[in-house]
Amino acid sequence: MFQPSRRALLGALTLPLLPLPVLAAAGPVPKPVPVPVSAGSLWRYDLFPSALTEPRRVDVWLPPGYEGGRESFSVLYMHDGQNLFDPASTPFGEWGVDEAMARLLGEGAVKPAIVVGVWNTKYRSREYLPQAPYETVPADIRADYEKGSGGPALSDGYVDFLVKELKPFIDATYRTRSGPADTAIMGSSMGGLISLYALIRYPAVFGAAGCVSTHWPSVTNFDWIKSGDARMGAIADAFIGWVKGNLPRAGRNRIYFDLGNAELDSFYPPFQSKVDAFMPGLGYVQGKDWVTTLYEGEPHNEVAWRKRVAVPLRFLLGR
Repeated sequence: MFQPSRRALLGALTLPLLPLPVLAAAGPVPKPVPVPVSAGSLWRYDLFPSALTEPRRVDVWLPPGYEGGRESFSVLYMHDGQNLFDPASTPFGEWGVDEAMARLLGEGAVKPAIVVGVWNTKYRSREYLPQAPYETVPADIRADYEKGSGGPALSDGYVDFLVKELKPFIDATYRTRSGPADTAIMGSSMGGLISLYALIRYPAVFGAAGCVSTHWPSVTNFDWIKSGDARMGAIADAFIGWVKGNLPRAGRNRIYFDLGNAELDSFYPPFQSKVDAFMPGLGYVQGKDWVTTLYEGEPHNEVAWRKRVAVPLRFLLGR
């Protein structure tokens, strides 16, 4: 078993006891380095290799009390990992997930959980664009969109990386409860899209998905969004229709949606209403295994998401 130097933490963090890394599909996983955080401990893998998608940084947040115990933990996988814990790693502001989790754990409001922050790459918009429904969109619309985005959707490879490479490593390296009842996935904006897409593709892996300010327009061409361009509508409707046709019926999975109605979020209510309309027909009960919440006046940014992050955390990890 390896143990990073305590000096690296300047005495600020408690060190976990970790086994040697296992091999990912594309090569050995580097040893993690500690990153100071306000609560718990954070370990950063740089870069986590993959045969399925772009290598990237991965942060693993361990809750207070992890070291020296025998308890197994639920796991929440989150996208845009650089925005979650460490203000030094993001220009946009961080969510304060470590502080929120420590507070909720202290209140007994959530199950003890590890949070895995998966950093994005330069291909973020392509990795987070749900691939199967996108590929049903007429070729001319896809060609128009890809002129600005740099190429086709890459999300199947990204989701497969989470399920086939990253999750097995996390389960082998840390004390986890690996079943779907204890495995959730969450993100904001296009991270909300890919969280829902991952749950639908792997409902026996992810028991719950948190979709914060879900970017239902599904494109990053803001001229298309602002003008209500029919090409944007075709891509968005393809995903929403695919969700309706493929979302598992209620019983094993739970879904969290929220949105504001200012700035970019102001374009989301009509799309969210389409989704809310078919959820009851699939057996989902608002407030039980499905939530949609509108945050009046809230915009589309990390400051807004930090203010309400405890809400989805309670829903996804509640006891």
